Formats: sequence, structure tokens, C-alpha cells
Amino acid sequence: MSYHWIKLYESEEEMVNNLLPGRLILLDLRGNKICLSRNEKGVFAVQDKCPHNGASLSRGFCSANNEIICPLHRYSFDLSSGKATSGGAYTLQTYPIEIKNDGVWLGIKAKWWEL
Repeated sequence: MSYHWIKLYESEEEMVNNLLPGRLILLDLRGNKICLSRNEKGVFAVQDKCPHNGASLSRGFCSANNEIICPLHRYSFDLSSGKATSGGAYTLQTYPIEIKNDGVWLGIKAKWWEL
């Protein structure tokens, strides 16, 4: 699988200082609206649009169970897998995050025509 890797932060320290635990940040990268979150279990990136009714998940909140909760109908999704933990059999697209010596990177799958 090929990815476009986009640098989000210059260092892990910069990420820790700017992405507070439990806070949700909306990113628009390569035409993808992505919700970024950090907690004690790690850094997570999922699609911003709730698959149930289209609400922006970045306007929701995170639970202590490593879930993101939709602000509209309170559907919840596991931040690691993207799978629904309540409300139906929906799944969020997840994006890989890599923390390296040269920064914090997010991967977006390359389209077949970009390979």
C-alpha cells in the first residue's frame, strides 16, 4: 500500500505542546477532512464525517475508552480501529500516524492513478 506522508509537526514535543489530550483538531489534507486526537493511548486520525448522519466528529468529544463521540446522535467509534462501539455497524476510515526523529507524519492512501 502506498501513502502520501504529510508532516503534521516538526517534532513529538511540538505535537505534545499543540495537541492537548482529548482535544480534537480538524485537518483538511489532500481533499480529506480528518479529525486528529491524542490521549494516553496514542495519537489517532480518523475521517471527520460521521458515517451515520454526516456530522463533523471534530465537534464531538473523546471518551476515556479511546472512543470519539459524534456530537449529533452520540454514536461512538473506536479511535484505533474506526469500528462503531455503539449505534450501528458503521466504520470510520483511519489514517496511520508515525512519530519519527524528523517529525510527526500522517499517511493518506495514494489513489491508483498516483502510483
